Amino acid sequence: MTKSQHDEHNPWEPCYADLHIHIGRTSRGEAVKISGSRDLTFENIAREASDRKGIQLLGVIDCHSPVVQMDIEQLLEDGTMSELEGGGIAYQDTTILLGTEIELREPGMREFHLLAYFRDLASMKSFTEFMQRYMKNVNLSSQRVYVPTLEIQTEIKARGGLIVPAHAFTPHKGIYGSTAPRMADVLDTSLIDAVELGLSSDSTMASYIRELDHVPFLTNSDAHSLGKIGREYNELTLATPSFDEFQMALQNECGRGITANYGLNPRLGKYHRTYCSACGRILDEQALSAERCPHCGSTKLVQGVLDRILAIADRDNPEVPDSRPAYHYQVPLEFIPGLGKAKLRQLLERFGTEMNVLHRTTEDELATVVGPVMASMIVAARNGQLALSSGGGGTYGKVAGNDRVDH
Repeated sequence: MTKSQHDEHNPWEPCYADLHIHIGRTSRGEAVKISGSRDLTFENIAREASDRKGIQLLGVIDCHSPVVQMDIEQLLEDGTMSELEGGGIAYQDTTILLGTEIELREPGMREFHLLAYFRDLASMKSFTEFMQRYMKNVNLSSQRVYVPTLEIQTEIKARGGLIVPAHAFTPHKGIYGSTAPRMADVLDTSLIDAVELGLSSDSTMASYIRELDHVPFLTNSDAHSLGKIGREYNELTLATPSFDEFQMALQNECGRGITANYGLNPRLGKYHRTYCSACGRILDEQALSAERCPHCGSTKLVQGVLDRILAIADRDNPEVPDSRPAYHYQVPLEFIPGLGKAKLRQLLERFGTEMNVLHRTTEDELATVVGPVMASMIVAARNGQLALSSGGGGTYGKVAGNDRVDH
């Protein structure tokens, strides 16, 4: 699709957005995210999102890396991609927002991760020039920047950037889960554009904390492989996918906005409940976190997201603002028991993209491809009706066979 065709996106048509995708390697094989798949190049990510996933707005968050910027410049030069007037980079049906994930640490506190998005490559390169003076290796993903947090916020905003604390509630470098009971203890909250919930939390869980009442929520995949793109995502109302429109959506301006968040039931997240590293059990009681494992007595507990939120809550019960978009529990297609690669390929050949399968097909239409039993499973998955077991301690929860839970 040409740039002009890209700009003719139907106004107010739902736009699906996954805004946390890692670069594993460059096109030349240089490592960026060490734990990321080698297939996660900038071009492969764009192709996967556009052709297979059906995601129109994509956040690639290792674009601060000079070796990644070399790939981007080559793709712009050869016409594979183009920069949009409204900000972002166009590839077929998808707009890519240029982002970065950085690690920060304040004295006396543990480290946390912060996402920042910039309007164009020039702004991102300017931020790279600033950061590389305070980083050990600017080419790698999620590296520590040895600069005070408020200074980083100022530098991002000076370049027109957007600031989003990453996977805010996880014990692995989330600002609430790892660093402080209140975001305001660390950041200038007036400069925060949104908060990323992470795979083990949802809007209701986050609503135990009052300071988040007026902050937009995003939920993203944090993908480390192509297949994980779109396992969590957002539905936005935009006139066209671009940086400027995304910024307006976060500010709920001129009819733009976040319409819905689609994510895993938090029980599937790998940090949802407290985990005993001594005996390997997940503590899944409906109560506050224990100080000792009830199974073996060990104090070697990795506090889960739910237990951490309950521990730092300043409300007895969550209060979700009426203006908050709905959070829909949805099991990704690859998690559905019995839906193997062959059947998924048949679905994509018939319906085009995963977003079409999840949002634009009826159960009867699905059944013509994969049969009534599997069609029923897919509908249950997208409606959050599959029975689950809880995750914790770095292990994902599981979908429990063919059982359904009706709401």
